[in-house]
Amino acid sequence: MTEKTQILDKPDEFSEILFEKLKLLNFGLRDLEIYEFRYALENVLPAGGWNSITLASASDIESQLTNQVTYKSIQLKPVLDGRIQLDPQIIRLTQMLFVGLVTGEYTGEWLRENFYFDIRGFYFLHRTVYFTQEVHDYLGEKPFRRFTRNQKKFETLQEIGYKDFMQANQELDQFFIKCVIDLVALKGTPIILGIAGPTAAGKTEIVMQLRDAFVNIGKKICTIEMDNFLTDREYREQKGIDSLGKEALHFDLLLQSLEQICRGETIQIPQYDFVAATSTHDIDGKLRPGATMLEIEPADIIFIEGNFPFLYPELSNLVGIKVVYMTDDDIRMKRKWRRDIDFRKKYDLNYFRNRYFREQFIMAQEVYIPQMLICDLVVDTTGAALWSSPITRDLLRF
Repeated sequence: MTEKTQILDKPDEFSEILFEKLKLLNFGLRDLEIYEFRYALENVLPAGGWNSITLASASDIESQLTNQVTYKSIQLKPVLDGRIQLDPQIIRLTQMLFVGLVTGEYTGEWLRENFYFDIRGFYFLHRTVYFTQEVHDYLGEKPFRRFTRNQKKFETLQEIGYKDFMQANQELDQFFIKCVIDLVALKGTPIILGIAGPTAAGKTEIVMQLRDAFVNIGKKICTIEMDNFLTDREYREQKGIDSLGKEALHFDLLLQSLEQICRGETIQIPQYDFVAATSTHDIDGKLRPGATMLEIEPADIIFIEGNFPFLYPELSNLVGIKVVYMTDDDIRMKRKWRRDIDFRKKYDLNYFRNRYFREQFIMAQEVYIPQMLICDLVVDTTGAALWSSPITRDLLRF
């Protein structure tokens, strides 16, 4: 047994070394005392001790974490003794990375490149790559405009409120809004504006700023929420339909509504009751007796809200300005701690940790990267950069 592996049988020494090495990966840990760190560490202590953990090679871990099968196998609500637990695969990964970091099997550089450590969740999450080579081939190697990376100040924080988030992005957001206004002037109205982006990236807030900006220059606006076109949850569950796909929607009604409002017509659309999980329309798209549709008047700027406003060609052809609004996973996680756990009190703690670990890679591969490959603009708030397609870049430089 080597000196490094002997440390695994000495809990105090192990935790001290781990604490010091983790501080180099997440500067926020420098605000903790060792005894606070040990409180949290007890929650992931292996039943057989740290010496019981068998390490996978770095290449094997990378291979697993770039495969959707790994994420789809994560349980959202594994239950033990009547309580939801952190998924065993997630716990094992964090345990392996702890041991590998202490023994030197995994370097800090490799860990920093592939993972981020969330203090409140006290676990490692895989770092999702959104700007793939394919995305760079489409958008180019350099952004249209770059700004000061103000989100760096969030590195030591455990959670992030919207006021600080908005201030950090202010310069970038204002330039983005100006670009959208310029594009509308060039393309004309009525025009559909679609903004896609991951949870807690800042979509809702930037849409509010855009709406205010258009109202201030005398434009009439309206919003169409894709969620209102959802079919009944019971039907989707019976058919095994993913709520993210167009099969989950009254898709033909959505297309018809967008076409009509672009012609300047007042439209009536379904309404989805999130409490009852039912639509005003049956599966055939017919209005149910006694149900009331939502009326939307035509406007100059038509916002379409949803995860995939231009993912499918049928939608993409109708959306005049396509935007992906991005924020890195670790920053969004800190936003969700403040918004969804502290304020909304929306999730069970372990369900939240499981879901966030599971969903980011899947959503990137299936929803966000495909939209980045056809969009007009990508707002990268963490990188403080605005990216544009070649055609859009030429328009904005005109």
